[in-house]
Amino acid sequence: MANWTKIERPIENGSVVSMQAPLIISASRSTDIPAFYADWFFHRLEKGYSAWTNPFNGVKSYVSYENARFIVFWSKNPRPLLPYLHILKERNIRCYVQYTLNDYEQEKLEKVPSLATRIETFKMLVEHLGKGAVIWRFDPMILTDDISVEDLLRKVQYIGDQLKDYTEKLVFSYADIAMYRKVKHNLEVNGIPYHEWEIEQMEEFAEKLSSMNRERGWNFQLATCGEKIDMLKYGILHNRCIDGDLITRLAWNDKELMDFMKVKIEDIPAPTLFGETELPEGAILLPQNHYFISKHKKDQGQRPFCECMASKDIGEYNTCPHLCEYCYANTTKQLAIENWKQHQENRFADTITGK
Repeated sequence: MANWTKIERPIENGSVVSMQAPLIISASRSTDIPAFYADWFFHRLEKGYSAWTNPFNGVKSYVSYENARFIVFWSKNPRPLLPYLHILKERNIRCYVQYTLNDYEQEKLEKVPSLATRIETFKMLVEHLGKGAVIWRFDPMILTDDISVEDLLRKVQYIGDQLKDYTEKLVFSYADIAMYRKVKHNLEVNGIPYHEWEIEQMEEFAEKLSSMNRERGWNFQLATCGEKIDMLKYGILHNRCIDGDLITRLAWNDKELMDFMKVKIEDIPAPTLFGETELPEGAILLPQNHYFISKHKKDQGQRPFCECMASKDIGEYNTCPHLCEYCYANTTKQLAIENWKQHQENRFADTITGK
């Protein structure tokens, strides 16, 4: 299912250019737009378009927001989004937030606000968007000389206890360092004594996490992101970060979006003579006595074990100043800082970098 059409529209210098006009936007897998570029994004939303530069061929492409109906935000510090959420509501654009809330404070693997502040932000987002629209990610689960499987479980337990009743899902991944050249390089350059996960450790972690989820009454849906290993026996699914079913649950009354996704919203039938309501297999309940059958389709352009549906990402690599030691999106910290400084000199350009 294509996520966008092509349209011709003028840009600020008066030129008319070809733009992609997606309905579903990812903001972003490539950088932390909510934390560092929220003002830029909402300025560009008002202008009607933004641009990005392809990291492989250097070609500048344009994205129109004319048809935008849903945004998936990704962030380690989404607090700067809060003052802008009313704009999305006014434009009838729905959203949810993939909130990466890790605890590597002691190890200093991330430059983020305090854990207490980030937990507070999580709860504030839930107050605005609802429980189902803020997803907790502890991602990646990284092992080092100083972080064991038990240490990770202890960190997850502390945060999980704070987020009980504030989210429906916990998504995690095992840091697969050898597979990602940038991650391996960044960890080695910064002297982080990392360990690769062994299958036995993955199984141990999954089993104990599943037990913790049940015993502590969290009742989160557990899911792994992009992992080959099958954890279904522990009740752990393969995640859909851009999730067609969740989008439907949050925006089921947006007919334009549902028509695009080919989702049919049905009325729950009246009870039978025996007082039972018969629904088709796989029916997902919605408010106001409605239901739907999943039409989620995987984006074939994603990694083999990624279950996301198609969306248009508007971010750019090498622009995230969190400077996480395990970063996959920055080639070097220096390059990310240079681009951040350039952005600040031209904050409302059509691209994040101002180039």
